[in-house]
Amino acid sequence: LPALPAIASDLQASTAATQMTLMAFFVAFGVCQIVYGPVSDMVGRKPPLYFGIVLFAFGSIGCGLAPSISWLIFFRFVQGLGAAAVMVIPRAVIRDLHTGADATRLMSLVMLVFSVSPILAPLVGSGLIVPFGWRAVFVAVTLASVLSFLLVAFVLPETRPPEERVEVSVRSVLNGFGELFRDWRFLGLTFIGGFGMASFFAFLASSSFIYIGHFGLTPTQYGLTFSVNAISFIGASQFSGYLAERFGIARVISVAVSCFTVATLALFAITAAGVDNLAVLVVMLFIANAWLGLVIPSTMVLSLEDHGPIAGMASALGGTLQMITGAVMIVVASVFFNGTALPMVATIAVCAVAAFILTRLTLR
Repeated sequence: LPALPAIASDLQASTAATQMTLMAFFVAFGVCQIVYGPVSDMVGRKPPLYFGIVLFAFGSIGCGLAPSISWLIFFRFVQGLGAAAVMVIPRAVIRDLHTGADATRLMSLVMLVFSVSPILAPLVGSGLIVPFGWRAVFVAVTLASVLSFLLVAFVLPETRPPEERVEVSVRSVLNGFGELFRDWRFLGLTFIGGFGMASFFAFLASSSFIYIGHFGLTPTQYGLTFSVNAISFIGASQFSGYLAERFGIARVISVAVSCFTVATLALFAITAAGVDNLAVLVVMLFIANAWLGLVIPSTMVLSLEDHGPIAGMASALGGTLQMITGAVMIVVASVFFNGTALPMVATIAVCAVAAFILTRLTLR
């Protein structure tokens, strides 16, 4: 993220075109999950993970060598195709082994890893950009993918034994997805989490341009400020398992979505009133993201609860729908971006209201 302004300058690209590198990644990241999930139900969890990590490494190398913004967008798309495996399959692995509050605790740990990565990435990236340039970021990402491959090979067990795998056929895939599309509770929970994630994607797409371009932060300062915005998400997510065990997952989701909506609408009202202050923006996002940290892992677990035999497909379809929602909101934030925080904040507020309405309909 700290590299986006540098990429725009070096490749002589517009802000909107540079933001499309994020959209390309998230579109591929979301759509390709629909492939990895069924495949992992059929052949096991580890083989598609190997393929996805190798594809991600290839895309990362291409990004580091991209001569233009068009090529960078293309290779970011390839990156997303590979990264999809690393998102969808771990959720299925958790469902293979656990349900209920235990699954929520484990899902929150997975979210911790996925959340720490984008927090550390701006910090590490900003440290690489200054001495080595933005292309060094993709060299580091390539090396990280090699480490991921080794961890899958030597640490991760296979949790989908042959006797539990579904039939390798188009019919089994269609039957599985048909079951999921007929489950309105599954779809509702998926989009509650999806709009929550989309609000964070809107922040990802715009924050570097706002913090660096509008408020004048350096890339390093941006990385630190981004960390503050995201740390509440991580911290709160670690309490989701405990709260789910004590109050029930559905109640945790309902309360957290309501509070998230109140916080984002308050931020929108403040920003629309003309308050253009970095400290106010950071503090309000810190509060909102804390509630969001309870929503994401809880909706993931509850949506998979009744679909153990097709956990891969359920995780894939849920992830795909959520990523598509996120990609659409990135486009919205990019189209209306005017250099200030208002379009980003408005997009986040819209996502919160949508999640609130779906929560009232799904968990009533």
